Amino acid sequence: MAEKVVLAYSGGLDTSIIIPWLNENYGYDVIAFVADVGQGEDIDAVVEKAYKTGAKKVIVKDLREEFLRDYVFPTVRAGAVYEHKYLLGTSIARPIIAKHQVEVALAEGATALAHGCTGKGNDQVRFEHAFQALAPQLKVIAPWREWDLKSREDCLDYAEAHGIPVEASRTKIHSRDRNLWHISHEGGELEGTDKPVDPSTWRISKSPQDAPDREEFVEIGFEAGAPVSVDGQKIPPVQMVELLNEIGGRNAIGRIDIVENRFVGMKSRGAYETPGGTLILEALRQLEALTLDRETAHFKEALALKYAELVYFGLWFTPLREALDAFFTTVEAGVTGSVKLSLYKGNISIVSRSSDVSLYSADLSSFTMGESYDQKDAAGFIKILGLPARVRAAVLGKQKEKELAK
Repeated sequence: MAEKVVLAYSGGLDTSIIIPWLNENYGYDVIAFVADVGQGEDIDAVVEKAYKTGAKKVIVKDLREEFLRDYVFPTVRAGAVYEHKYLLGTSIARPIIAKHQVEVALAEGATALAHGCTGKGNDQVRFEHAFQALAPQLKVIAPWREWDLKSREDCLDYAEAHGIPVEASRTKIHSRDRNLWHISHEGGELEGTDKPVDPSTWRISKSPQDAPDREEFVEIGFEAGAPVSVDGQKIPPVQMVELLNEIGGRNAIGRIDIVENRFVGMKSRGAYETPGGTLILEALRQLEALTLDRETAHFKEALALKYAELVYFGLWFTPLREALDAFFTTVEAGVTGSVKLSLYKGNISIVSRSSDVSLYSADLSSFTMGESYDQKDAAGFIKILGLPARVRAAVLGKQKEKELAK
């Protein structure tokens, strides 16, 4: 009886050719695991394709709500953005896929796990670190690090030789990854840095030129740092993100073109679309401005950078990430309220912010002098604050006097 391997299967070019490759080179029975994280594909067609290319079994799991609730929203609460721009759409999907892939392998009695990540990318680390954390006894097969195929053109040749239909072509060579949170684009014209993104590359967002000629308003409500409503109506997470993707997308929100530092050490260029996520994160930042005190807000910013690195580097299943999550959960416990945004041709403007637990005091902030703040107190505060500066100035003054006396 042949051993079993569970392959993280998407139906794209790489994983489509991996099924026959595993059959030919390892003789395994391949179980194709399809994780529905909102990629918007015809899942039935993906399943049928897996069977046609040699899978012995196909297992599908709808992970959309868990993906948002337990993976995406924690990164939102953290304010995690990699290198100022990237909202971690692909990065944060990998740990949940790997987790359920391991669960399938253990339930099916498989002895190995496989993925279609290249030896140059970040995803190999994200998958395999998760495998080691959750089931280190299982063998890991990474075909891109073993086979003699060197390019996507080679993969297309292999697919044609084995009669495998794929969406990619020699003239449409982009590599894309899509889920509820975003869609990424790599390859093609993006392999250089001296050319703009081709307009045909974008998929879920309009260009500013094609966006409506009038502003659109949207109000996002939060409870404990998690988005819960749109325009005053509470909506389940999946439907809410889908709605905000539509609203942001038609207003040209959420496009980025980034040259990023991969975990393995090289730089790569990608174009990402995260319309709904961009709206959510901007609204949350504005709400935090009302509800977080200065020291907490500033410290949170520093830890957000570390959290973003952990997610990007594939270190989700680590004690540090869990500890940081506990911190952010505590910090965001009081971040409840709503923010109204104005959207216009790629721009986001703030219309209003409101919270029942706002720390903003009009009485304290007003130019009108009230009883709640005694201006005379500022003199003592500034004097104490400046004590080290006065001491240093005195010391430097004495040194200068000695030098002049020589």
